[in-house]
Amino acid sequence: MADLELRIEDGVMVATLNRPDKKNATSEEMLGTLREALINANDDPSIGCFVITGAGDAFCSGGDLRRRGEGQGDPTPLERKNRLLATQRVALTVDAFEKPLIAAVNGPAVGAGMDLALMCDLRFAANSARFSEGYIRVGLIPGNGGCWFLPRLVGTARALELLWTGDYVGSEEALRIGLVNRVVPDDSLMAETLTFAKRLAEGPPVQLRDIKKLMYQSMRTDLRTSLEAVASHMAVVQSTDDYREAVQAFKDKRKPKFRGR
Repeated sequence: MADLELRIEDGVMVATLNRPDKKNATSEEMLGTLREALINANDDPSIGCFVITGAGDAFCSGGDLRRRGEGQGDPTPLERKNRLLATQRVALTVDAFEKPLIAAVNGPAVGAGMDLALMCDLRFAANSARFSEGYIRVGLIPGNGGCWFLPRLVGTARALELLWTGDYVGSEEALRIGLVNRVVPDDSLMAETLTFAKRLAEGPPVQLRDIKKLMYQSMRTDLRTSLEAVASHMAVVQSTDDYREAVQAFKDKRKPKFRGR
């Protein structure tokens, strides 16, 4: 049984972390397959959105500490570095992913599991979802981007509190502090997430990519530079068939039928 299962549904790639007996703790196979799937989906015009979720009753419990302890003796510094790089490569791949990326958090998301959810553009949470940057509990520091992603969502002081304590945050509290976009009943999480993801997948792909790219770039630059970038992208957007279709559909008072993906 593969550690990561992939399927495509109406233009949406769904990646399911598939180690339910380990609460979907990450493995090198899982992370490698996820990274490859993201790279392929980014270049596949038939895929308009990507969703990550977990099998069973957990999203992801983080790194597999038991597996790390297998074998003889302690891992060498090089082995430790390589294991860390395996997860960090996912973060860098996500950073280069241009399409909408949604986490459907179906249960606990802990440590590297929470970081994986934070990497996504949007987070839809089940009522039973819980979040913890639990590295401190096992004598570690956030190794997968938590110190970068978390303060951008909840602010510096709140992020430090969560990182220093490793405390759990329930779904409603996560919604209140801006950690997640929506909280839905457990039994309707995937249905609601896929409905939203399919809506995005039906949208104009060039425009969706440019909005994402411009927004993240604007968080790292000044207003003037951001507006200049928007102006250059606007010229490209207005040359697309999807732009012309959207204008005509508005005049005709109908739903546009985008073809660019």
